Amino acid sequence: MLCNLLAELKRIPGPFRVCYEASCGYGVLHEALSPLAQNVQVAHPGHLRLIFRSKRKNNRLDAARLAKLLYLGEVPAVHVPPKPVRQWRQVIEFRQRLLGERVRVKNRIRAFLRGEGIDPPKSLWSRKGIVWLKALELEECCALQRDLLEDQLREQNQRIERVESCLARPAEGHPGIALLRTIPGVGPRTAEALIAYIDDVKRFGSVKQVGCYFGMVPCQDASGDQNRLGHITRDGPATVRKLICEAAWTGIRRSPTIKAYYQRVQRGDPERKKIALVATAHYLLRVAAALLRSGECWREAGDAQPRQPGGSAPQTPRNLSLLGPPAEAQEAAPPSNAACCRMAVAAALGSDSSVALSSAATQVSIAPEKARRPGVSGGIEGELS
Repeated sequence: MLCNLLAELKRIPGPFRVCYEASCGYGVLHEALSPLAQNVQVAHPGHLRLIFRSKRKNNRLDAARLAKLLYLGEVPAVHVPPKPVRQWRQVIEFRQRLLGERVRVKNRIRAFLRGEGIDPPKSLWSRKGIVWLKALELEECCALQRDLLEDQLREQNQRIERVESCLARPAEGHPGIALLRTIPGVGPRTAEALIAYIDDVKRFGSVKQVGCYFGMVPCQDASGDQNRLGHITRDGPATVRKLICEAAWTGIRRSPTIKAYYQRVQRGDPERKKIALVATAHYLLRVAAALLRSGECWREAGDAQPRQPGGSAPQTPRNLSLLGPPAEAQEAAPPSNAACCRMAVAAALGSDSSVALSSAATQVSIAPEKARRPGVSGGIEGELS
């Protein structure tokens, strides 16, 4: 299908611009279209209300709507990362899936022991606990289940070790990861996820936009004097939200500054623990972005000297724009709930016409090009990407 699409685009006289919705394989498609088109924009499906809230949806209509948005310069665009960053993110997400599978295996083992009326030790997953599990005297059928479950657990541990060894290579000696690990509670896995998804911190106009990007800000419904705040938006990668919340719990125990922030938001109310935790995680995201901007290490409130990992401060440059596995790694996270990839091409045939092309229906419609609206810019792209 991609070959047919590229062949169709080569027959269009240029220059032309391309816009399509982000979906699985959006990066490969972007790399294939970039040499042909003057400009390629990837639209955020979750922000295309003109399409996903429409009563009539088909490829032809959706392509026409994308072409109109591209013509007006109002495409809610996402930043497309280079291939090394996309691969880095894929490995991070793959590790999270392996962790989930290991949790399911552990739950099966606990359910098996509970069904047999056996109370496991607290350290069941330590070496002594695994030895205790293997040494249990059980009937043949139960011993078979125990052995197979133990084999699954060992295989999952080996897979996770392989993935983590792969992740350790780009993280080794990375200045951004060394910088973020000075934050109490932030370990190597959390730091690498932040670096991979933040990419170039200069993409964001302010550190507050980093919190919006990861979906850690509340939903807002304001009208007149009423301002209603709801749950967090949960935009962006869920993996980073999970890791930064875990880091927040650890930071609350280790850092007086983080603990004071948590207690201030909690206000002594036990029912506000979750609210305070999410607010603290949001605070750590802003801190991470600020550290990447300035190149400074974490310091506690009132300390004159920044925290130094391992007894010496990491050698981090003042400008940390090269925040990927290699130096060329740059990107903002694509949306996770991507729809079926639809294509729309807006082409300028000379100076008096424009073209909209659907990837599913290869019919081309040509219409006279009107004068562009003055003042229309790509400001939406900078905010949403």
